[in-house]
Amino acid sequence: MSRFQAPFLINVLAKKESMKLQCSFYCKPMLASWYFIFFILVSTSSCGDKNEVVDPEGKIVIHFNHNVDGNPMEIDTLKYINAAGNPYLISEIQYFISDVTLYNADGTAKLIDDWKDLHYVDTDLSETFTWEVYDEIAAGHYDSISFTFGISQEKNISFMYVNPPESFMFWPEYLGGGYHYLKLNGKWLEEGQTVQTTPFNCHLGIGQIYYSYPDSITGFIHNDFHVSLPGSSFDMTDGGYKQINLTMNIENWFKDPHIYDFDVFGSYTMQNQDAMQTLKENGHNVFSVLIE
Repeated sequence: MSRFQAPFLINVLAKKESMKLQCSFYCKPMLASWYFIFFILVSTSSCGDKNEVVDPEGKIVIHFNHNVDGNPMEIDTLKYINAAGNPYLISEIQYFISDVTLYNADGTAKLIDDWKDLHYVDTDLSETFTWEVYDEIAAGHYDSISFTFGISQEKNISFMYVNPPESFMFWPEYLGGGYHYLKLNGKWLEEGQTVQTTPFNCHLGIGQIYYSYPDSITGFIHNDFHVSLPGSSFDMTDGGYKQINLTMNIENWFKDPHIYDFDVFGSYTMQNQDAMQTLKENGHNVFSVLIE
């Protein structure tokens, strides 16, 4: 090694030692700082559950059931007899309910309408049996629940449904337009028959006032109706959940306050306001409720 290289190497070695000392001085505290920050974050996360803020509002789901004489409805089974003595069976039921309203103990009311205010139910489509209500329900005591069976005059607008199955519920324009509120279809044994059944279509929608049947319509009657549910009070807690089970008791369409006789009203209710009025007035206690 020359006398000129020796000072250079000594200088390089001195700088390396200096860097080691600096790293020892600065890096260890910085690493300790990162460990401290990580510990704080983990501790904060693990303690979060203890201080979790509970949503002050709850949710409801509405589930639909269909009974005859206290038992689940059986499709296409000639086993039922109505109050008029008509043996009958049910093939299918489709209907709308709307404007579900929860009445609070303080006198206020909550209308279910944040995402949708109408729900379609179809006994051929089990997915329609459950309505996951989007609205948030404030905590508190609710005295009762009501709804509109069918669609109110203001909301029953033709062609608002463009896709099935709801679009299949259309009501003919010349008969008032809009949509069916109810299709309850089945068959019955006419008086004197023991084997051959006759179809019936108990449909509700807009009725007509005729000057001369069937082609001189002078006015329309809206056959939607209000339903109040006895025994529907409940308490909603912060972040709570309630299932509202609505059961259609099908036999009640035919007995209270009017006896509905298939042999009298025949197969069809459309364009027969007397028949639709009878079903409408009998509809007041068709639904019962159980809240879980």
